[in-house]
Amino acid sequence: MYNSKQLLQMVEEAIANLPLEREPKGLYAPIRYVLSLGGKRIRPVLMLMAYNLYRDDVKPCIMPALGLEIFHNFTLLHDDFMDHAEVRRGKACVHRKWDDNTAILSGDNMLVMSFHYMMQCDEAKMPAVMRLFSKTATEIDEGQQYDIDFETRNDVTEAEYIEMIRLKTSVLLACALQIGALLAGASEQDAQALYRYGECLGLAFQLQDDYLDVYGIEKTFGKKIGGDILCDKKTFMLINALLHASDEERRELQRWVGCKDCNTDEKIKAVTDLYTKIGVDRMAQERMNSYYAEAETCLAQVNLADERKQMLRSIAGELMGRQK
Repeated sequence: MYNSKQLLQMVEEAIANLPLEREPKGLYAPIRYVLSLGGKRIRPVLMLMAYNLYRDDVKPCIMPALGLEIFHNFTLLHDDFMDHAEVRRGKACVHRKWDDNTAILSGDNMLVMSFHYMMQCDEAKMPAVMRLFSKTATEIDEGQQYDIDFETRNDVTEAEYIEMIRLKTSVLLACALQIGALLAGASEQDAQALYRYGECLGLAFQLQDDYLDVYGIEKTFGKKIGGDILCDKKTFMLINALLHASDEERRELQRWVGCKDCNTDEKIKAVTDLYTKIGVDRMAQERMNSYYAEAETCLAQVNLADERKQMLRSIAGELMGRQK
């Protein structure tokens, strides 16, 4: 079996060989730029890993894996535009480096490209693959809309939030694993177990991201701590703080939420202290651990020897900062 570094190298080589030296340059240069910004390439690597569970030669899965990575980067490009973000991975976002129209059009072209490369697979398996990929693309849009809707709502429930992050984040990890399994000829039972494994892993990972935005170390987290607090984002942390706070704690928390002209450092510290006092740090860790344990259970249901599944366990451990 391949290791994760070997699979990552294959993905990077496939990206480097994309035919993006085309005209008009104004359309393709931003695509090349976005894909050159790097990242962990976790989704295509997961697809190749799932394929490699059943087949030794992963080359037939490279193009669909590339399609998935292009799709993921398309969503980031448009998310940055919608969020008016300035920077992605330390570099200017496309709409800042070029302009809004370029961001829209290049993003649209990446979406088309992603379907083109996803279709470069075994013709017999293509209908099932494209059904799942299309369904996933729709679900991600639904998750993004929920996220937008939550910005103007003060009554978001925990269940609604979990569904939003499942759609926006988890389903693409799940899709990567199930498509890899489908293309490799895995049983329906194994393919479904791998899908749920990715889904649970994605939920645990997003909840960890919520937690680290409050309690992480900026140098290792990779972005400024407290960003979600400053923009009053409806995260697992805020939703449960409002739900479990005493009347006095809730009043104090609501005083900070929506406060746009207050000192940013004071707001981050005050809200963090309230989170700790209310116990949402513990709640988040418990829920993370619950999803991570469920992911482990799903992986155990895959009908393969444990040693073949070890690579997936290792990459899951890396995602969650755990040793496996």
